[in-house]
Amino acid sequence: MADEKQGDGAQREPIASIEEAATATLEQPDLNREQARYLAPLMTPVLWLLLAALGAAYFAGAHGDPQWRERKTTYEVDRSSDGRLYYLERGREVNLDTVVPYGASPLRQTALDRLDGPPPMPSQWVFEETPSGETVYARIDVVKHYGIWSLLPALVAVSLCLLTKEPLTALLGGILTGAFLLQRFDITDAVLIPTLATEGAAGVLLLYLWLLGGLLGIWSRTGAAQAFASFMTRHFVRGPRSAKCVAWGLGVLFFQGGTMSTVLVGSTVKPLADQHRISHEELSYIVDSTASPIASVIAFNAWPAYVQALIFVPGAAFLATEADRVAFFFASVPFSFYGMLAVLGTLLLSLDVDRFSGRGIRAARARARETGQLDAADAKPLSAKELQENRIPHGYKPHVLEFVVPLGALIAIAIGTFVLSGTPQVNWAFGAALMIAAVSALARGMSLGNLVEGFGDGLKGVVLASVILMLAITVGAISKEAGAGQYMVDLLGNRVPYWSLPVALQLLTMVTAFSTGTSWGTYAITFPLAMPLAWVIAQQPVVAHPELYMSICFAAVLNGSVYGDQCSPISDTTILSAMATGCDLMDHVTTQIIPATMAAAGAAVLWTILTLLFA
Repeated sequence: MADEKQGDGAQREPIASIEEAATATLEQPDLNREQARYLAPLMTPVLWLLLAALGAAYFAGAHGDPQWRERKTTYEVDRSSDGRLYYLERGREVNLDTVVPYGASPLRQTALDRLDGPPPMPSQWVFEETPSGETVYARIDVVKHYGIWSLLPALVAVSLCLLTKEPLTALLGGILTGAFLLQRFDITDAVLIPTLATEGAAGVLLLYLWLLGGLLGIWSRTGAAQAFASFMTRHFVRGPRSAKCVAWGLGVLFFQGGTMSTVLVGSTVKPLADQHRISHEELSYIVDSTASPIASVIAFNAWPAYVQALIFVPGAAFLATEADRVAFFFASVPFSFYGMLAVLGTLLLSLDVDRFSGRGIRAARARARETGQLDAADAKPLSAKELQENRIPHGYKPHVLEFVVPLGALIAIAIGTFVLSGTPQVNWAFGAALMIAAVSALARGMSLGNLVEGFGDGLKGVVLASVILMLAITVGAISKEAGAGQYMVDLLGNRVPYWSLPVALQLLTMVTAFSTGTSWGTYAITFPLAMPLAWVIAQQPVVAHPELYMSICFAAVLNGSVYGDQCSPISDTTILSAMATGCDLMDHVTTQIIPATMAAAGAAVLWTILTLLFA
């Protein structure tokens, strides 16, 4: 019995086997708990998913042969008085490099198919003669893809977002997967820095961290936004429905679309919406769905000038000149059915008709109205607490003009520069608004210390969203380099009957934009391939009205890209909509995707009916 009841100081017998060692370990609960604390993360499905994706990406990049594809973009080229060939880009003459006959180019597809190894150059200018004797100039860019593996970086980022509701981790997972696929293992110097050191990334950092964050911080410190909300409540808003209608109306008014609209509308109406118990899911959906969708319907913005350069088709007389292509853009606007249905859906939601809004938004609406909780219990809003409460200095009296005047200057500068130059100068607009807000606060008695503290609070309030936005830009860039969009185009090919091409193009662009988080990037990939394909099919005897058919296909690409960009969790407009309204990013994504998909399905039906009956 003495052997069975050893005291604390007694020595244990040596353990003679592995089985006994395992048994002894199981008899030590404290040690087990400590081990479990460290081993538990290794057993999570999310981690195993990421490890599997990294392994697959490494194998595909190391042992798979990339498929090289020709991307030919036709330009409207003129010859100067001294014989130089040039084209116009934003009103500036750009000279062409050496131009070779298309048939002699090593970058044409027939030459790439015989290629063993990488192409000799990334791009080349070519010319060729059309059957009518016209000389057409184009630039060939060589792109590659890894087959279905090209979708892996975006798929990992989106899947991890949905599984973990943690966008930072998900985006980093997508970046790592893309880096393994491209065989770039120096993540900092070979992946992050080349993307984040670009002019576009620097512009994002300046606008959304310094200018937007500083403006929101100063408004929070002066109480200007709350004063505006109180003013609107006294004069225009009588409840949640009228507050949502104000948000919808501002979204339609700022029809420039994209990031400017989401930030401007979201930051303007959030105090008003919070005061009237409008859930952040509802508000972010209204803000996001009246950004790019309305820009595709009220197209007096930068979109036509950008898109027209991508839709030249040799032989299509109605697309011959820049003026013709811009006119074609506006003639196709009546077929932007997704944009119309998306904007109509948000109007119905604003009027409390939520039948087409999905269960998620209906549940969020009921929660906010009944409990006052504007976010779900487990939500992690992108807008930090520094921007969710006013910290007005003692003795300072807020005034509604401190909100209206900077906002009016912002709108006037953005619209005025667009009218004068064709491009809204968003940085000028937000910079001027920030300066006016700061000077106004100082003139009305706020100390410089309080003003600087408010500016700092604003930076802290948006720093997380800015980091997420920068990582989303990186995922989009690495997905593009891996050839995700090109693979989707190759997958579609020209195997579809004429009546299903619009919907096929819609699905293609929806997936591409969702995977890359950009509508304009999807246009650059898809339009140069989709429009010539549509023109070839439009020449078939079964198509009675080729120009109408081309307009329908054009609208399908335009709207499908808008849907994918709007619903993607790695899209800048999606992230900014959540940030400006204080919503959890994945709550915004999961509640928005249902009504957006219903609008996309309705558009697909309308395009198909129109093609069968009239094209």
